[in-house]
Amino acid sequence: MGGSAAESAAGKKDAGGGERAHLRVPLPQPRPFLDTFRANLKETFFPDDPFRAVVRERGAGRRAAAALRYFFPLLEWAPAYTLGTFKSDLISGITIASLAIPQGISYAKLANLPPILGLYSSFVPPLVYAMMGSSRDLAVGTVAVASLLISSMLGAEVSPTDNPALYLHLAFTATFFAGVFQASLGLLRLGFIVDFLSHAAIVGFMGGAATVVCLQQLKGMLGLEHFTTSTDLVSVMRSVFSQTHQWRWESVVLGSGFLFFLIITRYFSKRQPRLFWISAAAPLTSVILGSLLVYFTKAENHGIQVIGYLKKGLNPLSVTNLDFTPPYMMLAVKTGIITGVIALAEGIAVGRSFAMFKNYHIDGNKEMIAIGTMNILGSFTSCYLTTGPFSRSAVNYNAGCKTAMSNVIMSLAVMITLLFLTPLFHYTPLVVLSAIIMSAMLGLIDFPGAVHLWHVDKVDFCVCAGAYLGVVFGSVEMGLVVAVAISVLRVLLFVARPRTTVLGNVPDTTMYRRMDQYTTARTVPGVLVLRVDSPIYFANSSYLRERISRWIDDEEERTGAKGETGVQYVVLDMGAVGGIDTSGTSMLDELKKNLDRRGIQVVLANPGTEIMKKLDSSKVLELIGHEWIFPTVGEAVSECDFVLHSHKPGNAAAVHENIV
Repeated sequence: MGGSAAESAAGKKDAGGGERAHLRVPLPQPRPFLDTFRANLKETFFPDDPFRAVVRERGAGRRAAAALRYFFPLLEWAPAYTLGTFKSDLISGITIASLAIPQGISYAKLANLPPILGLYSSFVPPLVYAMMGSSRDLAVGTVAVASLLISSMLGAEVSPTDNPALYLHLAFTATFFAGVFQASLGLLRLGFIVDFLSHAAIVGFMGGAATVVCLQQLKGMLGLEHFTTSTDLVSVMRSVFSQTHQWRWESVVLGSGFLFFLIITRYFSKRQPRLFWISAAAPLTSVILGSLLVYFTKAENHGIQVIGYLKKGLNPLSVTNLDFTPPYMMLAVKTGIITGVIALAEGIAVGRSFAMFKNYHIDGNKEMIAIGTMNILGSFTSCYLTTGPFSRSAVNYNAGCKTAMSNVIMSLAVMITLLFLTPLFHYTPLVVLSAIIMSAMLGLIDFPGAVHLWHVDKVDFCVCAGAYLGVVFGSVEMGLVVAVAISVLRVLLFVARPRTTVLGNVPDTTMYRRMDQYTTARTVPGVLVLRVDSPIYFANSSYLRERISRWIDDEEERTGAKGETGVQYVVLDMGAVGGIDTSGTSMLDELKKNLDRRGIQVVLANPGTEIMKKLDSSKVLELIGHEWIFPTVGEAVSECDFVLHSHKPGNAAAVHENIV
């Protein structure tokens, strides 16, 4: 079918009688299947070529050393470590320790775990990360959202008050599975899975989780002893207002006072970044002042609840406490995977943000291995899930940290606290811990970010709002499901319903641009130029066939109403088509045959190497005709226009006969 059309166009002469010729789009050289498969595999899983430093080394010993430096970045920066760098890291480490100690205790209470686990989790994991992590600014510790997830997911099946031992063992087991999942993603180079949590989904989810955490702290702020285990807004409000007779004014006054103090210090630190240490030291200051106040006023005898006894000593081993037996193992697996994904998303996002500020690069897959390993080892040493929280990392960054040694300094400070200072926290009021958590959570509700999404992309704002409402009115798990589902649905819609646009010629140029964007662009009589803005796969091939046909019908209606030349050529700009599968080649085959019956020639412009190879293998290239494949849209339209004008007016039937 395409042969006679080729004869019609291939030997056309220009006005001066010379042969018209155009630059042919070359077919790619055939490559062995294994070479192609290896190249695609490398591009998919190793786009950053992480082992290039290992391969470049000469000799087995040097390569082994380079491999160790890859998995243990400590070996890279430690030999060049200086006293000046240590001074900066010492200040940073002590500063974040003053924040980590009260936050660790608070978040452990939020997870319905013994408060001492918050300190344990700020001792071992930071040491592991200092050896394996590639971020210089990430400060490792427990986070509120993961703590809330552990509390809600495990608490739905096992009561932390009725069966505290089993609940504790499941928390360790969930941490173990979270670490295994995280490290596996890194080792298998599957870090792109975390990218399915879009920025909009994370903003909504984190904001919703922060709101739920703040609502949960009303128990401590109001001095309530009994509180709902549900996290949705309706259940919390019902629990709060059904116990108004049990509200304690002492807790309200004390909690409100410390919350106001923490918010004021945060405000001053934001206004004056040099005063970052004020907000960093405020939680520990609140703990000290609250403990002294309770101790001297005997407030615990007047309804103010305190932490109580904290065991002295370093982390006891917990590897024998991991529970791999039914029926609770699947609960631990589910909790571990969900909390592990959230922890990875937060930790990697925070690490990349601060790496961008200091102009260095971190490897996302390497970070997954580091975070996963520290959670695996943490589950063996009485720690629960840890990652790199934004608040602590921001303090670390502002304090002037230079390397991951600041995590080691923080860990040593926590070790000293565990060995000698835990009795001092006996009189710490729980309401102060609630105030610390609420002040930290207020910073996670990103109102400016949501407003920015509304102004830039309404769909992204809907993703954000859906995730937020799912968490606040449903549950944390439901919010996460909603966030992921909407994000994945949007990706599928982008793939299944790709954008196609009509291109027109910009006057006095050979450029062809979108006519809905460039108002001066004009169509060429008899030629319809369409641009496809995505790969052509099974998911969108039927839609593209129908959409292209509809573009042609619309154009013929428009030209028929004006008495202009109808569509004789359809030029498909393939520059943005990065790939095509067998469904896509079949679609082009059917499109070519359908348009042939209507007397319309299909022309391709700027197809890539993979497209040409697939079209050649499927015989579609032969059907269309290689002479109708052009390197640019300008050349394609020029050739079509030449063929149209080479016939006498009213002789379009001759072109139709040649095509058919």
